[in-house]
Formats: sequence, C-alpha cells, structure tokens
Amino acid sequence: MGEFNRMTVVAAAEVISDSCSHSDIDVLEVQWGIEDRGGGGSKPARVVSLSKAAIEGGPTVYTESGQVSLERAIIEQALMNWSTKKDTPSWQKLKAGLRFDGFEIVEPDEDDDVWGRRASRTPATLVRMLPSDAPELNMREAENEVVQLLKKHSLSTAEGHLARAMSAFQRGEWSGANGELRNFLESYFNEIAVLMGCDSTYDSRQKRDYLGGGVEPPFLLADYNE
Repeated sequence: MGEFNRMTVVAAAEVISDSCSHSDIDVLEVQWGIEDRGGGGSKPARVVSLSKAAIEGGPTVYTESGQVSLERAIIEQALMNWSTKKDTPSWQKLKAGLRFDGFEIVEPDEDDDVWGRRASRTPATLVRMLPSDAPELNMREAENEVVQLLKKHSLSTAEGHLARAMSAFQRGEWSGANGELRNFLESYFNEIAVLMGCDSTYDSRQKRDYLGGGVEPPFLLADYNE
C-alpha cells in the first residue's frame, strides 16, 4: 500500500484533469516517465490512467520539491491550482481523502487580482495533522515564526536546511528530516556567531566556543549545558 489511499489519488487526478488541457497532461506524463501508461481520448480516461499508474507503483519522479513517489507528484500537482478548484467536488474529495491519510491542506490567503476577483498564485501545501491529544501544539505557527525570524536576520543557509527538513518530514522521510535538522542547527549557530562578530573562517566548534565565551553576555550558557 502506498502513502495515500485510492480515493486520495483518484481525487488528485480529477483535480489535474479539471485544471489541465490534454496537452498539459501529456507533458506531465512525459516528465514523470509514464507516457506509455497514460493517454486517453477523454478526461475521465486520463483520470483513470494517471490513477492506475500511481496506484500500481509508479517510478520515483523529479518535482520542484525533489524526488518523490509518483502518487505524491500527482497530489502536489493537484495542489498547484487549488484557488480555481477549491469549490469543486473533486477538491473536496481530495481534502477528505488526505485527512484519512493523516494530512491536511493549508490554503494560502487570497488576494484580489486586477479584475477584483479572489485568486492566489501560491500553491496550497500539505502538512501532517497534529495529534488530537495535543490541541495546544501548533507546529505550523511555530514553523512560520521561525522562518520569519530566519528571513529577518538573513540566516539563509539555516533557512534552506529547515525548508528541506520540513519537506522531508511531510514526505515521511524521517532519516532525511533528522539529518537536515542537524544541519539546520549547526548552520544556525554558525551564522549567529558571524552576526555577533566571530571570524567567518572559524570552524563550527570554534564558532560555538565563541558564542559561549567570546561575547558578553554569552549566547550559549554552560549552566544550561548548552
């Protein structure tokens, strides 16, 4: 069994069919390496071929977020045009299916375009649902605040590692997420040290030592085992 249930995959294929022309779907099938398993003379036929290719265990494919399974690539593609399809039955079915799989869709805020219509060019994002027994834990708000602070202080390397860690976490790649979080923490301390006056040529250990004794007051406190 894949990461997503059949209803989720079929609903995502329906959203793509609703959003894309036959030529657009042809391009996606070539990009994903399933042109020999796709095709169809009607939109329902395209939905069937896309769904079957993913459910039967398609190849790992390249997307903007990296190498992912075919079923995840189809779902991520469906999220691209959420603002024009959010009121359709297929979109509602996709949201319901993803909740069964332990995910929820976060729809970005919409802005008025030049014609006064509500629209958003930002794709919707997929996040894992939080445990129901921890209602006060809002990981998404915490993540947004951290990202805002990283951007504010131009900690770009740390920000990149955090983004990759969150992306791997959403895909269920626990080892990859853990590795990127380690890289994030190391880069965060390194960049903070340089901001506070440390020589940028120092290695990571020297920069942590600087944060613990080279500035006053210390950024890292030995009393807290930091």
